[in-house]
Amino acid sequence: MSLAPQLNAVLEGFKNAPTAIKEPIIKSQADIIASFDPKKAIQPGTKLPLFALSDATGKQVSSADLLAKGPLLINFYRGEWCPFCNIELRALQQRLPEFESKGVTLVAISPELPNTSLTTTEKHELKFTVLSDVGNKFARELGIVWDMPDELRPIFDKLGHDLKAKNGDDSFAVPIPATILVDGKGVVRNVYAEPNYTKRLEPQVIMEWIDAFSPYDPIQDSLGITSSTISKSAPIERVSI
Repeated sequence: MSLAPQLNAVLEGFKNAPTAIKEPIIKSQADIIASFDPKKAIQPGTKLPLFALSDATGKQVSSADLLAKGPLLINFYRGEWCPFCNIELRALQQRLPEFESKGVTLVAISPELPNTSLTTTEKHELKFTVLSDVGNKFARELGIVWDMPDELRPIFDKLGHDLKAKNGDDSFAVPIPATILVDGKGVVRNVYAEPNYTKRLEPQVIMEWIDAFSPYDPIQDSLGITSSTISKSAPIERVSI
């Protein structure tokens, strides 16, 4: 099933939100769309920076260990409080057998603490690894972090989103939703980074990325680079956190 109808349904529900909540969110969304520079995000053809992050149980997981298995698909999401992220995570779970059949390992990364990541994993019955990038250090290295304006803090409080408790710091920053495909040599093949967080990459497109590699030139061994999809959207009228 396409993600678009599900994402649009959330947007429709947002129309009924109080104006005092909608207006600051709409303004902040327009600001991040206008200010995001896709050229500053990680690019295809570059090496993925090394990382070691905790999984939902607190165990350290390194990029070296993941890449030793073959190609790596990384999904950056904002947090379990984000309805758009939850829709995307469930969709990725549905396609997980297809990714694995191609030898691709899927991981999702957010700034939330491991205990919150564990809640996300259990809530959505995720069978792939969810990692904690506390402080958005890795995401910032990739150029995909949004430092949200302080004007949104009271909005988050009203909505019951205690990011300080969930993320373990008071930075009030989240990753730009992104999907990155990396080959077994650690070379980035495709990038989708979308400042309009109400939009997400369709899983079918991810499969097309993966299938673009010739069966005679496995993704983990090939040195060829495919095109990227680093997105910068036009402002939209209605958005939701």
